[in-house]
Amino acid sequence: MTASATSALFISDLHLQASQPRTTAAFLDFMAHRAVHARQLYLLGDLFEYWAGDDDIDDPYHRTIVDAIRRVSDAGVAVFWIAGNRDFLIGADFARAAGLTLLAEPHVADIAGLRVALAHGDAQCTEDLKYMEFRAMVRQPAWQAQFTALPLAQRKAIIAGMRDNSRKDQGGKSMEIMDVTPQAVAELHARTGAAILIHGHTHRPALHAAGATRRYVLPDWEPDATPPRGGWIAIGDDGAITRHALDGAVIAD
Repeated sequence: MTASATSALFISDLHLQASQPRTTAAFLDFMAHRAVHARQLYLLGDLFEYWAGDDDIDDPYHRTIVDAIRRVSDAGVAVFWIAGNRDFLIGADFARAAGLTLLAEPHVADIAGLRVALAHGDAQCTEDLKYMEFRAMVRQPAWQAQFTALPLAQRKAIIAGMRDNSRKDQGGKSMEIMDVTPQAVAELHARTGAAILIHGHTHRPALHAAGATRRYVLPDWEPDATPPRGGWIAIGDDGAITRHALDGAVIAD
């Protein structure tokens, strides 16, 4: 697939942070040499390791990321955002600065003649009852308004504690509990009327085909891993869906 034939690109779970320069470099390279040639770019959550609020946009590292997204948007690419479990506090100020559109989840897009459902994926991990309870709380506008009213430094300290607790909790959970459930996926397909679903969150990249439906799972990004992890999904103008590794190579399904 040539760059000029790329209708849409999809990425998620980069967990960008200043302490991971190789992941940052891979993202900036993707934006400058891949995303800029697509018609649409979908950021499906957890672009950042965490986001404490839009009043942190002018942090030098965050500004680098925002400016990279803005350059793609200014080049004429329609950029869309779905919140992840790490960066659900991204708001209108970020959207304006980056030149992107915030989408509610799940979102249904018509791309190259395909009806595609898009989600981060955490809402479909319905067997993780403790996380689902936490998610329901922090996605409430009242909770978010109260939290973002706290001083930025205090918010970051609270988030650091939440991340530590999350890591401890995950150590006692099976991969099955932290994965999407078949029932939740089936319900999403039925509710949206989309045979194709693209999501991230689970860090278990794959194509799952069941009957007439297809579920594409995006990878997380970690160039320092052995082998390196990362990549994206592309939909061509002809409706072909391809999965790509960090170097752009097509992954056979």
